[in-house]
Amino acid sequence: MTKHELFEQIKKKKSFLCVGLDTDIHKIPSHLLKSSEDPIFNFNRAIIDATAEFCVAYKPNLAFYESAGTKGWESLARTVNYLKNNYPEQFLIADAKRGDIGNTSQKYAETFFENLNFDAITLHPYMGKDTVVPFLNYKNKWVVLLILTSNKSATDFQLLRISENGDFLFEKILKDSLQWGNEENMMYVVGATQAEMLKKVRAIAPHHFLLIPGIGAQGGNLEEVASAGLNEVCGLLVNSSRQIIYVSSEKDFASAAQAEAKKLQTTMECLLKQHEII
Repeated sequence: MTKHELFEQIKKKKSFLCVGLDTDIHKIPSHLLKSSEDPIFNFNRAIIDATAEFCVAYKPNLAFYESAGTKGWESLARTVNYLKNNYPEQFLIADAKRGDIGNTSQKYAETFFENLNFDAITLHPYMGKDTVVPFLNYKNKWVVLLILTSNKSATDFQLLRISENGDFLFEKILKDSLQWGNEENMMYVVGATQAEMLKKVRAIAPHHFLLIPGIGAQGGNLEEVASAGLNEVCGLLVNSSRQIIYVSSEKDFASAAQAEAKKLQTTMECLLKQHEII
């Protein structure tokens, strides 16, 4: 998917919502465990059908699938195939957080871009350029580079001052990585709890898309994120996982998720209009 195509979906749906499919076998409704051979996929399918009209992207977190072994990989593949066949307009992000030497990265790229047909993958930048470039060689595929996260330990390294002019480590990584890719194939992860720092990111990368986790359960504020991060083509994908997919653990889980996604979409529509993007 191209940047233009993504923006067209944002305008069409009046939303920049990404639904995180962090599907934990221990948290899904118990009736699915009793009635299904693949409860993870059946849960995902119900969530997708209920929320697709209100979002522009889905982001399966690979840990929740890998932890289930081969069955988890099968559930993931079925989920991706279901989305591609039934909702081809959705932008699919593999939240895999990979990052390894060049030949290993090439195999990861083949896994997620060729075999599973994701549109994007999250990567760690710690090992440098040669861990990222293999993913950038795929047309209309995206790298989503972790820059500034919303976890408590983010300050351990990301906010270290590393230069005489006072740059943080995350700023150094961001500036250098702009030379590896471009706004058509590179996005950045910036946690929603880092709204003030988001302004620094926007000053360095004004035209790139940013993936923003941390809304809802982690305490991020959507209005603050929009004010600091929206650009001329929206430029944000705001992820919500637990706030949507686990809002109910009963048989009404899908309709409850739909209501929560609709609520976020309505707020996003107002923000897009307020900032004159739609």
